[in-house]
Amino acid sequence: MRKEVGFGGKVISNEVLKNCHKGEPVYLTKNVRGGFVVVDIEDYERDHAEKKLLMKLQESEEVVKDCEGWLNLDELKVMVEE
Repeated sequence: MRKEVGFGGKVISNEVLKNCHKGEPVYLTKNVRGGFVVVDIEDYERDHAEKKLLMKLQESEEVVKDCEGWLNLDELKVMVEE
């Protein structure tokens, strides 16, 4: 079965999609301007997970800057004993 995706009056067929390989994004342009990027699904999912992780790390850094969420040793001992 041949799958076709329209883009700017052109057709992207399975033949073009076969050129998409893991770790090698394919950039689709129109009039020399970037329009879309076709990437391997595993690459997309990894990049998406990395982005979510970086956002969580940034949130954590902001909490640390505000000195919220940190426990001193005595507070930690009390929590562990409970």
